Amino acid sequence: MARELHDTLLQTFHGLLFRFQAATNLLPEGPARQSFESAIDQAAQAITEGRDAVQGLRSSTVTTNDLPAAIGSLGDELSTNETNKSAVAFHVHVEGAPRNLHPIIRDDIYRIAGEAIRNAFRHAQARHIDADIEYHARQLRLLVRDDGQGIDPTVIEGSGRGHWGLPGMRERAELIGGHLEVWSQLGSGTEVRLTIPASRAYATSSGRRFWWSSSKTGTNA
Repeated sequence: MARELHDTLLQTFHGLLFRFQAATNLLPEGPARQSFESAIDQAAQAITEGRDAVQGLRSSTVTTNDLPAAIGSLGDELSTNETNKSAVAFHVHVEGAPRNLHPIIRDDIYRIAGEAIRNAFRHAQARHIDADIEYHARQLRLLVRDDGQGIDPTVIEGSGRGHWGLPGMRERAELIGGHLEVWSQLGSGTEVRLTIPASRAYATSSGRRFWWSSSKTGTNA
């Protein structure tokens, strides 16, 4: 499905976008041209979001339950993308023995990590981006760090007009029982930290299953 979306629908939209841009360039300067250019910008953003979604679908099906591999593949793809003109270095670090994760939880963690990594590549103007995955007995922790320009405090607080996907990341973290923290300072980089209790993240805990054994998630690590 991901391949079909990329090779047909997204490619078709991308082709149409070029044709609309060429036609818009023939218009004289004025309100009409500005309206078309604004619409083209919105369409381009929609295509970008569609490609991000396709990347998520591919990782969910190709990498099974290997979260480090999924995040590493995304980072490698972004680092070799033609838009990565500043040659950002990306690395994944794993601490502790990897554990199997609930598939749904794993996909949500991947999407949170993916949003943070894409933001770093596209907006941070960073030279180094690192993703740390820490498997602890009581919790799973994900850190995405960069040495870029930082995020405006109003964006982190949610009072600014910038998006960066932070509200959606926080909502997704809450839905899976996790806690998301974002630290950033202008000129000093950004760190996104996601913490999830072991009882919610890991597929097994103390040798017993709990995800589908009752209507509530297990509480023992």
